[in-house]
Amino acid sequence: MTRNLPAIAWLGTGLMGAPMATRLLEHGYQVRVWNRTRSKAEALKSAGAEVFPTPGEAVSGAGWIFVTLSDFSATETTLNQLGLAGKVLVQMATISPHQSQVLAALVARKGGDYLEAPVLGSIPEARSGRLIIMAGGPEILFNRVEQTLGILGETPRLIGEVGQAAALKLALNQLIASLTVAFATSLAYVQGHEVKVDIFMDVLRQSALYAPTFDKKLPRMQSREYSHPNFPTEHLIKDIGLFLQTADGIVSMPLRSMRELYEKALSRHRFEDYSCVFEAVAKTENHQK
Repeated sequence: MTRNLPAIAWLGTGLMGAPMATRLLEHGYQVRVWNRTRSKAEALKSAGAEVFPTPGEAVSGAGWIFVTLSDFSATETTLNQLGLAGKVLVQMATISPHQSQVLAALVARKGGDYLEAPVLGSIPEARSGRLIIMAGGPEILFNRVEQTLGILGETPRLIGEVGQAAALKLALNQLIASLTVAFATSLAYVQGHEVKVDIFMDVLRQSALYAPTFDKKLPRMQSREYSHPNFPTEHLIKDIGLFLQTADGIVSMPLRSMRELYEKALSRHRFEDYSCVFEAVAKTENHQK
């Protein structure tokens, strides 16, 4: 399936980048990887990846480049170092619409083609190829990489122009943040009134109010154990900030106060799962009713 496709450079092998790059390796792709912390890239060697000390060396032997770096600044800094003439670059991290457009212009100046393709889902979905992939850019370019994106997510979708997929991703991440705060608030409230959590969840699951994320986050909130995150709190705070930066004049909502809740939780639970916002919502120390 892959012998007619160019080698792929994968820049950024963190929580999401590593399992996505591994998926391509498992499907027979030649993948050249680079990560700022080299040990994270070295972990992919056993799956068949070639590891390089610099992004330029990884990119030099590849026709396509997939980027899953931490944020816009890291991505822009890295791309400025690279020769991109004739290459296809697929940017998959969560950034703002304007930031994505800036990167598209940068890639174009260097003679490359740019597609944004942020994803919805976490590590389990990345490992199993069940990510929801939203693409923004030229349809002809999307068609070129659609088969490869289909290994990472079952039905990649072209949303529109560059910036539109980025906007959709931020809208969805805002919903993640809002839903988690709302659920944590209701959970703390019923526990404070000594309503059994099992009864609360049974009623909630039967209602139109239910979202599957509630069951995913319930065990963490009940045990107050937030380590080994699929989505660290600081990453969600970054995305809330991007939403706020780009929402002015479009929506009016109390998102700033919600960000403050996550920042309060982060002060005690750095590098942990965003469900730790429960600690900022709940006012008592024992909610094990």
